[in-house]
Amino acid sequence: MKLVTSLTSPFARKVRIVLAEKNIACDMVVDVPWNADTTVPQFNPLGKVPVLVRDDGSTLFDSRVIVEYLEQLKPWPMLIPVDEAQLIAVKRWEALADGVSDAAATIFIERKRAPEQQSQDWIERQLGKVELGLRAMNDELGLRAYCVNGTYSLADIAVGCALGYLDFRFSELAWRDRFPALARLAEVLAQRSSFAATVPVA
Repeated sequence: MKLVTSLTSPFARKVRIVLAEKNIACDMVVDVPWNADTTVPQFNPLGKVPVLVRDDGSTLFDSRVIVEYLEQLKPWPMLIPVDEAQLIAVKRWEALADGVSDAAATIFIERKRAPEQQSQDWIERQLGKVELGLRAMNDELGLRAYCVNGTYSLADIAVGCALGYLDFRFSELAWRDRFPALARLAEVLAQRSSFAATVPVA
């Protein structure tokens, strides 16, 4: 298998962390979808990373699809619970964290446009999503060690990737000052080798 990925995408990082946690061998092809010479559309018609190219040449795209495939490929260590209630809880956390990542990435892309083409109203709308998403995650996490049932799971991975992307692209938000529960979780996750090895780099 090979993973067509970016070193900055929080969605690609989520897949890379799952691969590391499950110790699944996978070649990495680093590609920037925004570059003129990108090959990403050859693997994903939507032109987005990550893309998992399986040994038979077939491709999987969207990080949520890929991590579910990897969970089926190697169920242990378990990152997506089999208990229905816990599974839904994990997927809900993933959706919320991915939403924060998506809003932040949208801001980054908008700011790459020429100043006269940028919409400040659009940027503010996305910043509002980031803020509300962080507040919801922080309040729900509270004093718990991990997002769901006190157990490390895909929920924590998704949240950690969203927070890492904010650190990388939006350090001015200083989110740790306002969301101590998330700050505590981020410090715990940073100690894991899978997180340390996948810190976003320009």
